[in-house]
Amino acid sequence: MTTATPPPSRTRHKGRLFDWRLLVGVAVVGALLALSLATGVYDIRGADDGGEMFAITRIPRTVALVLAGAAMAMSGLVMQLLTQNRFVEPTTTGTTEWAGLGLLTVMILLPGASIGTRMAGAILAAFVGTMVFFLFLRRVTLRSSLIVPIVGIMLGAVVSSVSTFVALRTDMLQNLGVWFAGSFTSVLRGQYEPLWIVAVVAVAVFVVADRFTVAGLGEEISTNVGLNHNRVVLLGTTLIAVATGVVTVVVGNLPFLGLIVPNIVSMFRGDDLRGNLPWVCLLGIGIVTVCDLVGRTIVMPFEVPVSLILGVVGAVVFILLLLRQRRRG
Repeated sequence: MTTATPPPSRTRHKGRLFDWRLLVGVAVVGALLALSLATGVYDIRGADDGGEMFAITRIPRTVALVLAGAAMAMSGLVMQLLTQNRFVEPTTTGTTEWAGLGLLTVMILLPGASIGTRMAGAILAAFVGTMVFFLFLRRVTLRSSLIVPIVGIMLGAVVSSVSTFVALRTDMLQNLGVWFAGSFTSVLRGQYEPLWIVAVVAVAVFVVADRFTVAGLGEEISTNVGLNHNRVVLLGTTLIAVATGVVTVVVGNLPFLGLIVPNIVSMFRGDDLRGNLPWVCLLGIGIVTVCDLVGRTIVMPFEVPVSLILGVVGAVVFILLLLRQRRRG
């Protein structure tokens, strides 16, 4: 019996999870994180309480960069596999907008809610919104690479409009703007710790990576090899919702990160989730850190939200990806 050879795009670098290139990438990102620890307006070396401020502000902010960057990049990779579309991620499918709506709802109903309660509301809403997107997607007959993200952006715009209307009627419009700013300015010791939840999500994704990869081949193929496609999609949706909800509550919106990173990695390494996951997390951390450093230094002593810089960079990359897809037909 002969065995069919998988497509080259799915076997490139297969079996080489760690190599010297990844170690070089770890060193580069480590240098960026060290620079993040050393960057800031407050003089941590000359002030008497410099060591305390370093522990309260610099370390939590840098850890948050690592966790948030890895989480959103990883969420984009999983979502692209499950939808079989390279142009989707939490901010182009409405997941982030749903998380914001859930957070807003909790703050209206329970003004003194703890951060755990706010996260629970954001995660639940993100899960519902992502499932709505997947259910809507099943009824769309045109499954071109452009139709899918357009559907997600339209759904996200509707949810964002509802959130804006509710915030306007409840006098919380300013709070809504702050939540979606996507900034690490307010990340302090005692506030960033819930982000460690996304580290658990990353481990879970790595454990079931092979199932996500098979599910990305389509429902018919995954069912033929004995995989429960709907269950895998439900699991993926849950993990994406948890990561998006937690990051939205602690940091805010990080647009296009889940779109940029997986596409760059897959250009060089193919579509194997398990092999790409360390690269995706590493590149996500690097991009977020660079954007945060730029935001901290470009108008120092003031800061530009990292979401603004990510939005500009992401929009440019999105257009380049569309042009590349058009040239390839």
